[in-house]
Amino acid sequence: MPPLPSIFISHGSPMHALDAGRAGEAWAALGRSLPRPRAILIVSAHWETEAPALTGGARPETIHDFYGFPEPLYRIRYPAPGAPELAARAAALLGQAGLAAEVDPARGRDHGAWSPLLHAYPDADVPVVQLSLQSALGTRRHLALGRALAPLAAEGVLLIGSGHMTHNLRDWVRSGREVAPLAYALEFQAWVAARIAARELEALADYRARAPHALRAHPSEEHFLPLFFALGAAAPGGASERLYDGIEGGALAMDAWLFGPEKA
Repeated sequence: MPPLPSIFISHGSPMHALDAGRAGEAWAALGRSLPRPRAILIVSAHWETEAPALTGGARPETIHDFYGFPEPLYRIRYPAPGAPELAARAAALLGQAGLAAEVDPARGRDHGAWSPLLHAYPDADVPVVQLSLQSALGTRRHLALGRALAPLAAEGVLLIGSGHMTHNLRDWVRSGREVAPLAYALEFQAWVAARIAARELEALADYRARAPHALRAHPSEEHFLPLFFALGAAAPGGASERLYDGIEGGALAMDAWLFGPEKA
């Protein structure tokens, strides 16, 4: 099996689990287009720890980590098995890179992980391990996490960062959720896309100082850091492809990116 790409997904509102919309359709198309992975390792914006942690249970629970949504959303389960051996392998790779990690046998999967996977792999038959963020440690820490785990791509593991291209919930709520894209979101989205296309990782890592409207696009960093995990996991000579670029509710850029394996 050739090495798999790494993926970045903007997971959007939990409501995508009930109503896929165009973003969910893009996730489904992605799952159909890729070779079937042996397992998935996903970083979600919704699990933050001081040091790296990996889900190690054989049957992780589906966590409904949101409030005030329709009752049917809380009945959804994503029963994909865990992969304790993959969690141990990932912890060993992180340790070799000086990023000591622990395996948590009790932690379940939050909606940043299961909501997009519900569409990409609806049969829930691909084992899934989730890796935590360390949002206080910034962009370069998450590039390093991706680089440390990049060897897994050659072992049939699909590496995914699940966050958001922009994530200002106050603007999203104020917009009424049914407006044209806000100018700042478009400008930030375009700046990031240009840096990705040029493979300018240092500029991206310094986005809070260099990108237009960076602090408004991301008042806090946790939803942007999964992009850096996916970039770090990408092969240096691989192509980048934007799979989706819609903006929801004016303020939430829903970009999905594929970072391909290195070309022969």
